[in-house]
Amino acid sequence: MKHVRVRAALTVGAATAAALLLGGCSLAGGGDGPTATEPSTSPTESGGTGEPGGTVVLATHESFTLPKKLVRAFEEETGYTLEVRAAGDAGTLATKLSLTADNPIADAAFGIDNTFASRPLGEGAFAEVSTTATPPDEYVLAEGGDRLVPIDSASVCVNVDTDWFDAEGLEPPQTLDDLTDPAYADLMVTPGASTSSPGMAFFLATVAAYGDDWQDYWTDLLANGAKVVDGWEDAYYGDFTAGSEQGTRPIVVSYDSSPAFTVADGRTTTAALLDTCFRQVEYAGVLAGADNPEGAAALVDWMLTDEVQSALPESMYVFPVMPGATVPDDWAEFAPQPTDPFEVSPEEIAANREQWLTEWTDVISR
Repeated sequence: MKHVRVRAALTVGAATAAALLLGGCSLAGGGDGPTATEPSTSPTESGGTGEPGGTVVLATHESFTLPKKLVRAFEEETGYTLEVRAAGDAGTLATKLSLTADNPIADAAFGIDNTFASRPLGEGAFAEVSTTATPPDEYVLAEGGDRLVPIDSASVCVNVDTDWFDAEGLEPPQTLDDLTDPAYADLMVTPGASTSSPGMAFFLATVAAYGDDWQDYWTDLLANGAKVVDGWEDAYYGDFTAGSEQGTRPIVVSYDSSPAFTVADGRTTTAALLDTCFRQVEYAGVLAGADNPEGAAALVDWMLTDEVQSALPESMYVFPVMPGATVPDDWAEFAPQPTDPFEVSPEEIAANREQWLTEWTDVISR
């Protein structure tokens, strides 16, 4: 089964963002979810009056999807009509919410992750929100946890083609340090930090692991033949041996859930290296100045229910944050999560992102 990931562009300049706002959003049909519509009118014009029975508008990334039966149940139980407006990838969504903080494009937003959260929070894009369910503290933002509610998580991890390593009689790597070992020369591919959300997450893992010495690590990684491509799909379905018959590299940056999609005959042919992971958490929140804040709060609350949380793995290939949710059997058996993933605070990411990406680009261009 081919799994699809959100691949966020990490740098969106002000001019580009303004052009996106003027030219309209990138839209994608939400699979089994509600249809995204062009945000050409305000929430008020769409019927978001703040009264039960009105419309609640959700701004999200283009990969948002949930089963239609769950959306219908939300609408029937609350009296609200859900309108989904896709706003491009996660980076574009964060930029739009930041630039429209004084004139919100929706009532609620979902899909801002911990690598992007600080900017829209700093611009005052989100209002305080309380929920009837309480997500575990490990997912809650230290700053902004009263405005952004954790909904799902997924860790970006180095993955290996275990069948390839078995056939070659070579022990696969286990740690970030191992990736610079000559035994694994020319075997790794990663999406780029400046063009890919998982690529950025892998980069942040190296920042967390090596601190100010991350440039030396990347110099050694590239000297050992690591290949950098634009996006996750390019890496996984282009160069990775378990993702493509033409692939030549058995080490790839992907997700902790990826091995669950390579299960055949009761076994998986890949594995995530759990000592290499960086955890991403996606959040939902009520937009400040929303026309329908009550509907937005009800929507955020709904996303924490067991029904929605249990639908997330197969709908969006992420893990639920609520302990009462269930995951598919294959995930429980073949997609274990890291117990101690690397983390960098959203505040540190916001303060250093542009400089880090400039320096990273210099390193890979040498």
